[in-house]
Amino acid sequence: MRNHRLPIVWITGFVLATSAAWGQNSGANNKSEVRLIDSIQGPDLFRAYCASCHGADAKGHGPVAPALRAAPADLTRIAIRNHGVFPMERIQKVILGEGTTGGHGSREMPVWGPIFSQVTRDVDLGRVRVDNLARYLRDIQVVK
Repeated sequence: MRNHRLPIVWITGFVLATSAAWGQNSGANNKSEVRLIDSIQGPDLFRAYCASCHGADAKGHGPVAPALRAAPADLTRIAIRNHGVFPMERIQKVILGEGTTGGHGSREMPVWGPIFSQVTRDVDLGRVRVDNLARYLRDIQVVK
């Protein structure tokens, strides 16, 4: 028997967990625009955009994770899965939506590149956000 509450739980959790990211710009006429958090720091970006699925500890156990078809990856073990090397460029491409998340089959992870690259105060801030988030992920890697 299928649990009919699961989609409601997932939608509610996702909306609550990403409310900082998905609000509408005040005064914006284009409804496709989403509001960015003010910070461009990696830990802040992770908490706002990634922790709902990957968990505050980045181990894949966020509040939305049980409702997803594919379990979110443990982001603290990326280097271990790559023979001790953190693949910075590949991770940046995954965040941008240019890379695939092979274990997931079809892409279920939200594509943050277009959101991070909205022209706000500086056209280069999108790339800085992606770089800072990828560096944060690099910095939280476990050794074993």
